[in-house]
Amino acid sequence: MAKVVIGMSGGVDSSVAAKLLLDQGYEVIGLFMRNWDSLVNNDIEGNPNDLNDICPQEKDYNDAKAVCDHLGIELHRVDFIKEYWDYVFTYFLDELKKGRTPNPDLMCNKYIKFDSFIKEAKKLGAEYIATGHYAKTKDGHLYRGIDQNKDQSYFLAQLSSKQLENVLFPIGDLEKDKVRDIAVESGIPTAHKKDSTGICFIGERNYQKFIQNYLKKNPGDIINVSTNEVIGRHDGLMNYTIGQRRNVGISGFDEKHFVVGKNVEKNILYVAFGEDPEELYSDECIIEDVNLINPTTITECTAKFRYRGKDFPVNLEYLDDGNIRVLYPCKVKSVTPGQACVLYNGEECLGSGIIKEVRKNGEKLWYL
Repeated sequence: MAKVVIGMSGGVDSSVAAKLLLDQGYEVIGLFMRNWDSLVNNDIEGNPNDLNDICPQEKDYNDAKAVCDHLGIELHRVDFIKEYWDYVFTYFLDELKKGRTPNPDLMCNKYIKFDSFIKEAKKLGAEYIATGHYAKTKDGHLYRGIDQNKDQSYFLAQLSSKQLENVLFPIGDLEKDKVRDIAVESGIPTAHKKDSTGICFIGERNYQKFIQNYLKKNPGDIINVSTNEVIGRHDGLMNYTIGQRRNVGISGFDEKHFVVGKNVEKNILYVAFGEDPEELYSDECIIEDVNLINPTTITECTAKFRYRGKDFPVNLEYLDDGNIRVLYPCKVKSVTPGQACVLYNGEECLGSGIIKEVRKNGEKLWYL
């Protein structure tokens, strides 16, 4: 009987994944990862969290324990707080300082869930590791999950073929509704638990208030990109992303407006007006930190520029510095520096890169 160590998050997906592995005859051990020390999260006035309320991470651990007890499997707990701070949270802050929009989930998978976790699982004698991701893998190749609305291959696109060896994604062939049904039918304690959303270490807290614990407020001008006129003040470029149209910080304008760019050096936020501003569109980008899961020289494929975004046909040009020039003949809206450009060949996820530079008509967009 092969031994599988599964990451138990306290959610319904990992709970059902563990049950399916048991049904398939594996010896299953649960491992709960504590990645964030919630006690460091003081609010901006310096007041600590209300320690009378159990923090979400402890609730998740208790839920994972209840599920493992229900299934009759062991649950181990491990702290990756230092690793998470060093490889995920520090990256997150550094990207914000550059005026970019980071995606910490990709780095969490690369450095924590499929690196530190695997090392810990091997200490427990794991022959395989498993998670509750909606994705599929075969022979070191990564594929989309069946449920296109829940597919999480986007967040796994910085993994290597080596990291995908001996990895099981038990729910990759299931729709979310079916996962819920299995949980209910099996009496799993987390059957009706809501899915977590947003950035894990921020949770339900106010994003701007949380960030101000780590990055000082740095107000600056908001400029109309068409007229070069100052039309308001922002409270720190880290609080905005390309394409944002709510809470931009300007008043007295009835016309719809969007964030279209930032100038970190001059601390300027650029805004464009209209239903669908041309300034939001580009036709190529340069991606860095390129990770191809398996060697390839493919030059035509599709790309996603954001999770749950649509696939766009793209052409790839491999550059001498290891970066890739990604050209999209039909222009794409809100391609954002710091986000992942994830490449697909049909159902297979080829890998990804981090968007470094956005261009239109052969020139870098000056307002980005």
